[in-house]
Amino acid sequence: MKKNVRLLTFVMLGVFALSFRGDGGKTVPKVDLKNLKGKTISTTTFSNDGKPYIINFWATWCSPCKRELNTIHDEYEDWVEETGVKIIAVSIDDSRNAHKVKPYVDSKGWEYECYIDENRDFARAMSVNNPPHTVLVDGKGKIVYEHNGYSPGDEEELYEKVKELLK
Repeated sequence: MKKNVRLLTFVMLGVFALSFRGDGGKTVPKVDLKNLKGKTISTTTFSNDGKPYIINFWATWCSPCKRELNTIHDEYEDWVEETGVKIIAVSIDDSRNAHKVKPYVDSKGWEYECYIDENRDFARAMSVNNPPHTVLVDGKGKIVYEHNGYSPGDEEELYEKVKELLK
């Protein structure tokens, strides 16, 4: 019995140690997406010249998603001027709704980089279950913060996280 407990303890410590490998954190996985013109791009091209960027998973059918991105849009110019942050909006609309993405984005005047993840391959790779899901990536490509859902004021917390990265 004691041998089993010791073995179990040893295995659990090994698993725990592996979860803190010291590899610098999770990075954005490689997945192909389409931009709003239909061109395929790889998520490995996501960058912001060494400055942080935000990936926001959203959908045209998701009211909280649209509220969040529209609220951020009102402040986005100031955010970029003050911090250099960039937003990458990734729609998870499926093939039945993907045609609604570009008209919606155009009607709102969003200045974000926008992509479509019709099959949700990128969302799955990023462990996104429900939109909106926001991911903050530091200037070195490491994921440093994630948030699911949206309530008014969440954008302020996100912006504070961006500013903390720049200190």
